[in-house]
Amino acid sequence: MATLQVPRRIWGRTGLSIPVIPFGTQGFGNHFGDVGDDAAIALVHHAIDLGVNHFDCARCYGDSLRKLGLALQGVPRERVIVSARLCLHRVLTPLQLEHAGTADDVVRDVEDQLKLLHIDFLDALLLHDPSDMAPVLAKGGALDGALRLKDRGLVRHVGFGMRPHDFHRQALETGAVDVMLTFSDFNLLRRSAAERGGILEQAAKHGVGVLNGFSIMRGILTGAPVAEAAERGRWTNAEDIARATAMRQWAIDREVSLLDIALQFCLAEIRIHGNPLGNQNIAELEQNVAAVSKPLPDGILKEFLGAAL
Repeated sequence: MATLQVPRRIWGRTGLSIPVIPFGTQGFGNHFGDVGDDAAIALVHHAIDLGVNHFDCARCYGDSLRKLGLALQGVPRERVIVSARLCLHRVLTPLQLEHAGTADDVVRDVEDQLKLLHIDFLDALLLHDPSDMAPVLAKGGALDGALRLKDRGLVRHVGFGMRPHDFHRQALETGAVDVMLTFSDFNLLRRSAAERGGILEQAAKHGVGVLNGFSIMRGILTGAPVAEAAERGRWTNAEDIARATAMRQWAIDREVSLLDIALQFCLAEIRIHGNPLGNQNIAELEQNVAAVSKPLPDGILKEFLGAAL
């Protein structure tokens, strides 16, 4: 593809410069179709070459940790940014360690993740999808474990990846959070994260780096046939599917890309620093890079939003 410049933003108080579309490794974890080792390695290396050098990974993303680790062997550590999750929602995979979420469990889990990834430290660790914040924030809980890892230099920055806004507020109030991932609440279908007094405003007040998950809602906002995308992404919300279908037709009628609109809409929110995307193949990766690397036709985003689809 022609050389394109992927925009970058400073990830809050971490000071790290990240691409606006970090690579979410769930794409090659075999959740949405098989991706072999060689294909995953080639995909990671191509992403780095294109400037998409932030990889967001998790045990609960199938076999993606091992594949990312294979791809990172031989890559200078300073060329990549790696954020990982400590999965607290008990979605077990063949690689998932059974744990109760104590500080000791967190330390053991992350030490094992680093071995799988063939790296010495994580740029960020996000405690992922807790069902209850009280034990996570309690003395000896998961946050204590993350901070121990930070003290040892095995983790550079600490945060949370979850949806409930009240959970994010509790986490921010600790003062220990450097980064956060919110999902499904800032995109063409939902915008509650940006409400006045909402979590984007609160994160900005604390200087916290923000990742925005589900910017394309599991693929239904890419411009692909919506029913097929919903089936592939296992998205079942009927209202979302109906609205996405109307948005797709609007874009077709005007000969513009719905993917471009969806991603440029998210980029217009400056309090969001990265929008992780799960690329399954090089074509998807290059399409996503192109979508954030060139401006929309004049007035298109304003016209789209005015249509109130």
